[in-house]
Amino acid sequence: MVCVETFRAALGELAAGVNIVTTCLGDERRGITATAVTSVCAEPATVLACTNMNTGTYHMIRDSGRFAINMLGSEHRAVAETFAGRGGITGDDRFRTGAWGTGTALGLPILGGTSALECEVSQIVNAGTHAVIFGQIKGATLNRIDPLVYHAGAFRSLVDMQARLAS
Repeated sequence: MVCVETFRAALGELAAGVNIVTTCLGDERRGITATAVTSVCAEPATVLACTNMNTGTYHMIRDSGRFAINMLGSEHRAVAETFAGRGGITGDDRFRTGAWGTGTALGLPILGGTSALECEVSQIVNAGTHAVIFGQIKGATLNRIDPLVYHAGAFRSLVDMQARLAS
């Protein structure tokens, strides 16, 4: 059995795109920074996102049946930090960081300048402390982004990654 520290260190070497998974119910919004996001299949267009089941975001996704995946660009580092819980900002107050709008397909929180997918929950699978949330894509916002990635414990742009590897 691999210890938690080894598990985290090993997965820290897996560079992953940084996303903010958002949802809303009535006037309340919730969101978290997530790297465990991926495509599942093209027909029907389906993605998945993993979230800790102890978060308000997870509970609101479960209750509302919908979520958005905002794929961040390198200019969104401060927003990623806020939604990752750095600075102690929680709940709807997190949306004070960044230029947030509303998606046209499902009315979900969409961060300006991102590529985003609005999804209806099709299935939730519990796995330990987390839930794997499958969503069928109902709308998309496309922007050209310089992707923000998470690697070795830090948010980085691809330019940062190239410089780190060159040194």
